[in-house]
Amino acid sequence: MNTHVHDRRRFLALAAGAVAAPLLTACGAGFGGDDSKSDGSAADDVTGSFDWKREKGTTVKALLNKHPYTDALIADLKSFTAKTGIEVEYDVFPEDNYFDKLTVDLSSGRASYDVFMLGAYMVWQYGPPGWLEDLGPWMRNSSATGAEWDQADFFPNLLQADQWSLKAGAPLGQGGQYALPWGWETNVVAYNTEVFGKLGLKPAETFDELAELAGTIKRKAPGTGFDGMYGIAVRGSRSWATIHPGFMTMYARNGLKDFTVDGGKLTPAMNSPEAVAFTEDWARMVKQGGPPSWTSYTWYQCSSDLGAKKAGMLFDADTAAYFQAVKGASPASGKIAFHPGPKGPDGSLATNMWIWSLGMNAKSEKKSASWLFLQWATGKEHLRKGAITHNHIDPVRRSVADDTAYKDKMRHLPGFLETFETVVDQTKIQFTPQAQFFDATTSWAAALQEIYGGKGAQSVLDGLADDLAGKVG
Repeated sequence: MNTHVHDRRRFLALAAGAVAAPLLTACGAGFGGDDSKSDGSAADDVTGSFDWKREKGTTVKALLNKHPYTDALIADLKSFTAKTGIEVEYDVFPEDNYFDKLTVDLSSGRASYDVFMLGAYMVWQYGPPGWLEDLGPWMRNSSATGAEWDQADFFPNLLQADQWSLKAGAPLGQGGQYALPWGWETNVVAYNTEVFGKLGLKPAETFDELAELAGTIKRKAPGTGFDGMYGIAVRGSRSWATIHPGFMTMYARNGLKDFTVDGGKLTPAMNSPEAVAFTEDWARMVKQGGPPSWTSYTWYQCSSDLGAKKAGMLFDADTAAYFQAVKGASPASGKIAFHPGPKGPDGSLATNMWIWSLGMNAKSEKKSASWLFLQWATGKEHLRKGAITHNHIDPVRRSVADDTAYKDKMRHLPGFLETFETVVDQTKIQFTPQAQFFDATTSWAAALQEIYGGKGAQSVLDGLADDLAGKVG
């Protein structure tokens, strides 16, 4: 087992070349629906009784992103080798260049790595060129998959998020299973209980209340012992990652769509009157209650500011607050509580999410051993250990979320379990699946910055919609 550090610039150059990779027609049927065909999957080669030892002596290569979930996995790898006789070699890259590395490797067709971490959104980019193994045939084959893996134990919305027909605009939950949910994040509000107590505040139940709260904290907190504190931390950098957490969650709770789909044609909907009004309100909230240098804010600045008592609230991944809230992690640890966040006008708690998933390289020459690894890494035994012994929180399996030991571990964080249980069944990917997702959302973030900077929302979003209409669909 080993880890390496690699140079970002080289991968950026290679990634640019990968953009021109031709699209191939992917094949393979998903695990869902009535379609039980495997279309010649290598999974068909596995016959007989299920056996964890059937690939003993094989070595699988994994590409991993630096993350607490990865730490939990690496800490438990000896258990996998003991169970299967399979060794795992791995490289770990920081998130800044992880996806550059993965994109270049997959597009090369070299199969340098058999298995890897990816986000569910990446299925929309990596699936259509045929870079991802359809795991559906493996899941359906009882010779390849042990009964203890228990597919029904996954939260269904998470399993469906990695399943797609590869057709732009088609809903998730149909077609091939191109990755497995492994660890995820739901987007909620976390807040500093000290400043809320001192100012007599309570969590917002509507978006108007949230905006007012943010402004109140920014105005009053510095005068009551919280020097430099502002109201709410949300992402603002010119990146696709700015759109998907708090912004997309509140956007969806208002019943708004990124695209409308009619007959397979996608039409941008970010410039509807309702979407324009919401975007103006979001930008106004950030100006009145957000950080001074918001346009540079990534998840890291947002999370750090909550932990440093510079932000009164955070509307982002629950994990971004969790890692500041645990004992000894930050000046605010022990003073951070969780809340589902504002409801939509109709009471909606629709929530967007991010899923760290595990996938298999379609070019791998060790698919049987790789499937055993994926099966173990997403199985009950490892994920329970990761959640209880390490920091692999937000379980993808109901059995882990309901486990008494897990609940006892998380119970000291005010509101965490209640918030998770409130939103878990209402959390899903709120975007329309399509291959240009990253370009489209990066342009959307740029438009949001322009509106924040004072340009008219209607004209900016009309321009965004016109631009995307020619690229997406």
